[in-house]
Amino acid sequence: MPKKKVDFMCTAFRDGFQSVYGARVLTKDFLPALEAARHAGIDYFEAGGGARFQSLYFYCQEDAFDMMDAFRATVGPDANLQTLSRGVNVVGLDSQSSDVIKLHAELFKKHGMTTIRNFDALNDVNNLIYSGQCIVDAGLLHQVVVTMMELPPGCEGAHDADFYAKTLQQILDADIPYDAVCFKDASGTAVPSKVYETIKRARKMLPANTYIHFHTHETAGVSVLANKAALDAGADAIDLSLAPCSGGTCQPDILVMWHALRGSEYELDIDIDKVREAEEVFKECMKDYFLPPEAVAVEPLIPWSPMPGGALTANTQMLRDNGIMDKYPEMIRAMGDVVRLGGYGTSVTPVSQFYFQQAFNNVMFGPWEKIAEPYGQMVLGYFGKTPVPPDPKIVELASTQLGLEPTLRAPLEMNDEDPKKGLEAARKTLKEHSLPESDENLFIVATCGAKGIAFLEGKAELGVRKVEKTSKSDTVPAATPPAPNQPAEYTVTVNGKDYFLAFNGNNVVVDGNTYQVALTPRSGSRAPGNSDPSPPSAATTVVQSQMPGLLLRVNVKPGERVRSGQPLFVLEAMKMEVPVPAPVDGVVKELLVQAGQQIANHQDMAVLG
Repeated sequence: MPKKKVDFMCTAFRDGFQSVYGARVLTKDFLPALEAARHAGIDYFEAGGGARFQSLYFYCQEDAFDMMDAFRATVGPDANLQTLSRGVNVVGLDSQSSDVIKLHAELFKKHGMTTIRNFDALNDVNNLIYSGQCIVDAGLLHQVVVTMMELPPGCEGAHDADFYAKTLQQILDADIPYDAVCFKDASGTAVPSKVYETIKRARKMLPANTYIHFHTHETAGVSVLANKAALDAGADAIDLSLAPCSGGTCQPDILVMWHALRGSEYELDIDIDKVREAEEVFKECMKDYFLPPEAVAVEPLIPWSPMPGGALTANTQMLRDNGIMDKYPEMIRAMGDVVRLGGYGTSVTPVSQFYFQQAFNNVMFGPWEKIAEPYGQMVLGYFGKTPVPPDPKIVELASTQLGLEPTLRAPLEMNDEDPKKGLEAARKTLKEHSLPESDENLFIVATCGAKGIAFLEGKAELGVRKVEKTSKSDTVPAATPPAPNQPAEYTVTVNGKDYFLAFNGNNVVVDGNTYQVALTPRSGSRAPGNSDPSPPSAATTVVQSQMPGLLLRVNVKPGERVRSGQPLFVLEAMKMEVPVPAPVDGVVKELLVQAGQQIANHQDMAVLG
C-alpha cells in the first residue's frame, strides 16, 4: 500500500526567526540558507508577515517589502510563499481601518507572496470576513484559521473540540472565501487528543478535499505527537523548520519529523541528505546571532501560562535588554491569572503580547494595580468579542483606569470612524515629514507609526543581537567613542582570550549575556552629568523610574512647576509606553536623564523641589 505524502511548510525564515531571534534577522545573512533549502527541494516557505514586518523597520533598518522581493528572487517563481496576517490587525498589534487592510493584501501580492494565513486571536469571526475577502480579491490564496491553545489547568468554557467546531461553523456560515483551513496552536499547548478530535470533526464538517493545515510549536514538548495526531485525523499539511530555528520555541525540525514518521503510513517527500546540507548552511549563516538558551529548550511550565514560542524569546530578550530577566519566572506565573480573567483569547499575537504586558505590570507594580492599555482595551471589547466574558472586576478596573466604556461594536467599524487611523491620516503624516507618498510608505506609516517614520527618515535604530568579536591580537585597539545614545562596544583580552563587551546605560553585555549594573564613582560624587555633587536635601524629592526601559520623551524642563501624577517622562518597555509621574507637587530643579537613554529600574530621573 503506497504511503501518504505529507505536505509541509518550512517556517524557518519567518516563524523560526521570530521564535528564536525576536524576528531580528538581516536579509543578507539568511539568503544563502534559503537558497540551500530551495536546492534541497523545499518549495513551500513562510516568507513574511507577523512580527517579520514591523521588526524589520523597528530593529533591522530594512524595508520588509524589499525583503519579500529578495525572498521571491531567491526561491524562483514557482515556490509557494506564505505570510501571516492577524485579521483586522494585519501585521501589527493595533487593529486597522478598511483601506489599510485592503492595501495590505494588494501590496503583499505585488511583492511576490502567494498565500496569506489569516487569523484572529479572539476567534471572533467578524474580524476575518473583510480581511479574508481582501486577500482573495487581491489574487492571493486565503488560508483561514481557527486559533488553538490549552487553557491553564483548572479553566474551562472554551478551547475544546466543541468550541473549535463552533468557530469553524461560524466561518462557514459567514461565507468567508478560503482556499485552505488552518488550525494554529502558537503556544504548542493543545493536547494531541484534542488536536485529533478537532481535526476529525472539521474533516466531517468541511467539503470533500478541503485542504487542512495544522501548525504547532515544540515549546511544551508535544509537537511531534500533535502533528501525528493531526495527520491521523485527516490533516494534509503541517509546519516544520530547520536548525538552528527548530525545536524549543519553534516548529519541530524536518529531520525530527522525518525520523518520527519512519515505518508509518506517512512520509515526507524530501531528499533528507540535501536537507541536512541546507541545515549546515543555515547554521553557518546564523553563527554570529545570539541564541537565547530558552529558544532551544522545552518549557514544562508553558501549559500554565501559556506563552507562544513566537512571543517567548521576544519577551525574554526585552527583559535581558532591561536587566530584569530574573523577573521572568514571576511573569510566567502571573500570566496564568491574566489569561484566566481576560476572556480566554488565544495566546497568539497580538493577544499573547497583551497577556504578557499585563503580567509584566502585575509583577512590576503589584497585582492589577496598573492595567496595560492593550489588555484593558481587549477586555473592554475594542479588539472584538472574547470567547467568554472577562472577569467583571477586571472590566471595571480597565474602564476606570483607561477612561473607556465597554463596547460591542465591531473594531473595523470603529477604526473606519477614527480620524487617527487609515490612509488619509498616514498621507497627512508623510506630508508633515516631507516624505514621498507611495502605497508602501502609506502602509509603513499606518502600521508602524513613529518608528515607521523614523525608518523612512533614515533614523531607525539597529537592534539586531549579534555577538561580534575581533581577531585576537596582543594589543587591544583603542575604543572608538560611541555615537550619542548608542552602546559603547569593546573587545577586552584577558589571558589571551577575547571578550566582547557593550555598555548601554546600566546594562552590560558580555559575550551575549546581559547584566544590570550600578556604576558609582569611588569618590561618592553623583554620576557624570549631574551638576550638584551633594545629595538632595530634605526639601527635595527624587523622581525614580518604576521599571527599566528606553526613555522616549522628556515632557518637562528645569524650572517648570508640576502637579502630582503629571507624566514627567515616557518610557518604552515591553512594547508599551509607560509614563513616569511626578510623586508630589513641585518645581523641576534638575533633570538627570535625556531622551534616548536606557533607564534602569529605580534609576534617579529628576529632582523636584
